[in-house]
Order: sequence, then structure tokens, then C-alpha cells
Amino acid sequence: MMANENVLLQVNNLKKYFKTAKGQLHAVDDITFSLERGKTLGVVGESGCGKSTLGRTILNLVPATSGEVIFDGIHVESADKKQMRHLRQEMQIIFQDPFSSLDPRLSVSEIIMEPLEIYRIYPTKQERQKRVEELMDTVGLARRLANSYPHELDGGRRQRIGVARALALNPKFVVCDEPVSALDVSIQAQILNLMQDLQEQHGLAYMFITHDLSVVKHISDDILVMYLGKMVEKCPAKELFRNHLHPYTNALLSAIPVPEIGAAKNRVLLKGELSSPINPKPGCRFANRCPYACDECIKKEPELREIVPGHFVACHRVEELKNEKRENNDF
Repeated sequence: MMANENVLLQVNNLKKYFKTAKGQLHAVDDITFSLERGKTLGVVGESGCGKSTLGRTILNLVPATSGEVIFDGIHVESADKKQMRHLRQEMQIIFQDPFSSLDPRLSVSEIIMEPLEIYRIYPTKQERQKRVEELMDTVGLARRLANSYPHELDGGRRQRIGVARALALNPKFVVCDEPVSALDVSIQAQILNLMQDLQEQHGLAYMFITHDLSVVKHISDDILVMYLGKMVEKCPAKELFRNHLHPYTNALLSAIPVPEIGAAKNRVLLKGELSSPINPKPGCRFANRCPYACDECIKKEPELREIVPGHFVACHRVEELKNEKRENNDF
């Protein structure tokens, strides 16, 4: 059992490597974190950094290469069929593309009802139908759409179907894999507000995967920053935006658009070649693009260290950069 009863998910040294013609691709490499009940962990980074693979590996949709995933006291990576069947109820996922993740041959009510039928939670069809109607009301889908098909609906309504389906079995934890990136801004806000309301009502824990830092700021309690499969920084959301310490995090934050005419834009332009995640060389994976890189960065991989309570950073020069930031109020 976990030491802290409030911890729902504990991930220890999780790795996921894929075999390729050129060698081992390190998609997720030695990730460790915990997530408490009812909290949201935002996972951010560039496309291809391993965010989605991390979420799917935690859910055991793809098997881990090594490491531990402990959900509510159960080791997910070594769970048997009976345990996994139970865990599938407790752990759900909302996919990025609401169109490709919904069966085009099923109506809205059939899509939402499918997990209820698989798990036989309600003995009669009438009870299952009643639960479907409750879920449609919960996510803001009009009941008149029950017999509609996904292609007849807009992106916002399709994503609401995905949310309703994920909630059908009353899960404790939901991986949200870029659930609003395919939607326009006004619909994004509706879905984010809906998800926050549902979290308050049902005590859900979210792992919110996105490359949009303005979205993650709005919804997350803690934020984990990934770069080429590695975790480079993790801390509370407010702390990250106020006092980030890793050079890569600084570059990400500098890319957020400023909604003011004439406002100063201190963009950090990353130069240099992107390191390969296939059989990565020793040293920091960000070193080729980092303006602060030194010889140690190229030769030795930095350890993830707790710089201040709750704020973890993997950087050889973090103390220097922390002092420099304090002196200049700039990074």
C-alpha cells in the first residue's frame, strides 16, 4: 500500500521503449511522480516528447518496458485479467480526436451505453437507458440527440460524448489526452469548464496532457514538463508560471501569446539540433538547444532534484540560474 492514503496514483521510474530499425526509441524514460485524489496533473511539452505514450502506459494500453504504476494500491503493470477488468472501470481516457475515437456505426446513446453493457452494472436495458440520459444531462448533451450519429454533430458535441463515455463507469482517474486541441477556442472553454465542474462533483483525478500552456494553467494543480521522454521540471502550476527554473520551461512559457497590443514579447528562440530519442547519447537531452549548456551537460545526464519543497528540476546549472534569476528578475 502507498504511504500517503490521499495518493491515488504513484508512478516510479516508468520507462517505455519501442524497437525501431535504428535502435531503441526512448519514448518515456524514467518518469516518477504521484497524483492525489481529486487533483489535476498537467503534462506539457512539444509534440513527440512522450506525453501521450506516458498516459497510455499508465493505463496499461501499451505495456511498460520497466518501472511501477501503482493505482489505489494495485500494481497496474503486473495486474492479472481480473484486476485489469476492475482497473478499467477506475481508470478511463478521453482521446484527442473526438471523431476518430467514436464508432461511426453507433448512435450517441449506444456509444455511451457500450461500457455499461460490457460491465453489466445495470441489470435491465431500461436502467441502462436511464443512466445514459443522466450522463447526457451531466455533460450538456440534449436528449433529442440520443439517436444521432457522430458525423451529424459538431466537434464540441462529439467531445462531450467522449466525456460521457469516460464517466459512464464512475472512474476515479481520467487521462485527458489533448481533449480540446481539435476544438475552437469558445468550445474549448465550455469543455474545460465542464471537466472542472465534473471534477468537483465526482472527486475525479485528471492527468491532463496538452501542448497549450494557457490551457494547462487554467485547469492544473501541478504541472510536469517533458522533453524527449524525460521529466525536466515538475511543480505546482502557480509556481511554474511565477518561478520556473529549467531553460526549456522558460522557452515554452515565452511562446505563450500575449493578448495585448504593443506588449513586449521576450521570446526565447531555441537554436541547435534536436537530439534523437533513439539510443540517446549520454548527457542532458536538451543540451544541443540550451543557451546555458556547459561541458558537464553534454557528458552527464542531470538528476531530477527537489530545489525547493515540491519543485523538482533536472538541470546541472539550476542553482546558478536560480541565483541569476533572483538578481536580474529575468531568465
